Amino acid sequence: MRVDLIIKNIGKLVTCKDLGRPKIGKEMNELEIIENAYIAIRDGKVIEIGVEDGYKSIANNYTKIEDAKGLLVTPGLIDSHTHLVHGGSRENEFSKKLASVPYIEILNEGGGILSTVNATKNATEQQLYDKAKKSLDRMLELGVTTAESKSGYGLELETELKQLKVSNKLGKEHPIDLVHTFLGAHAVPVEYKTNHKPFIDEVVNKMMPKVKELGLAEFCDVFCEEGVFTIEETEYILSKAKQMGYKLKIHADEIVSLGGAELAAKLNCTSADHLMAASEDGLKMMAKNNVIANILPGTSFNLNKAYANARKMIDLNVGVSLSSDYNPGSCPSENLQFVMQLGCLGLKMTPYEVLNAVTINAAYCIDRQNEVGSIEIGKKADFVVFDAPNVEYLMYHFGINHVNQVYKNGTLVVDNKHVIYNN
Repeated sequence: MRVDLIIKNIGKLVTCKDLGRPKIGKEMNELEIIENAYIAIRDGKVIEIGVEDGYKSIANNYTKIEDAKGLLVTPGLIDSHTHLVHGGSRENEFSKKLASVPYIEILNEGGGILSTVNATKNATEQQLYDKAKKSLDRMLELGVTTAESKSGYGLELETELKQLKVSNKLGKEHPIDLVHTFLGAHAVPVEYKTNHKPFIDEVVNKMMPKVKELGLAEFCDVFCEEGVFTIEETEYILSKAKQMGYKLKIHADEIVSLGGAELAAKLNCTSADHLMAASEDGLKMMAKNNVIANILPGTSFNLNKAYANARKMIDLNVGVSLSSDYNPGSCPSENLQFVMQLGCLGLKMTPYEVLNAVTINAAYCIDRQNEVGSIEIGKKADFVVFDAPNVEYLMYHFGINHVNQVYKNGTLVVDNKHVIYNN
């Protein structure tokens, strides 16, 4: 048997074992932890997991052997909700936010999402690529090996396609695997504020078919919120998307309890995201229909808003994942490790629950559970070597990067906290 690589002397190997579905309830607080372990890899996939010096029976002259030096190893982290590709930044609004200037006032002055839409429209594909690549490198250094990437800063066909083309190019050329989501219904352009229908028709009849024809996105998402898209509008858009073969996501119940969680269950969305204002009935429906609650605590932290009720979700057997929501407005941070720490400090989740939420449950959130999310035979050899003695330490010692090394498809891509892959 040919073995390409063996990682030996792993102090604690956390597999985040796949149960064949998202982890729920008490399962979220359970982890398989193998001490003094090794991982054997061939062709970028895990072919054996064992303990102590059992690897010696399969190693040969061809095999490269690396020493994990007794450190902690987990699956590669998965950031299942990002707005990766965008132009510009919004630090000019920061002082206004601190002074509690209402968002609508910032928007009326040409700020907010509209300023990002303009910056994205005015940026070239190369400028968007370079900016997003820098963010991906930062994510990789922090242990992320798979991420979702949304459009949504075009609000018209040409720019939406530009975002998605950049995202797809990065997915092919960067070590981080990207999953692409069309979010044309992210906001309502100013000219359609009094009548949404013409814009919705453009999204459904022009944008979605073209994106699907070009194979640029597998998911479709809608920002369902007061002042943006209503429940009825969202159901119409997502139902049409489902007919076209898209998998579904929804920005739901972030600020106002509109019934987004209930709609996510009705449409069998893969995930409903945000959910700070979700109703208990909606969460129960999500649990019944296996819709994942994708929580974004970095946004709550940055906006100084209430956190989603993760404890209730877990108690109701809703599968929970965590992600960054990296975007220029409400969460300008690529740091999923900090989000994990907020999972404990803000959401009151346990360290084990948090790790499951950014690995195997996050994999289900983007329909990549057969490839990533756990360290198991047959899956991609995506894993992180953390300079930490245990999982608890990752959450306890907050605000720093614990990564020592990152492996993607069995290849070392981050060493001593710095990217080393071939650009």
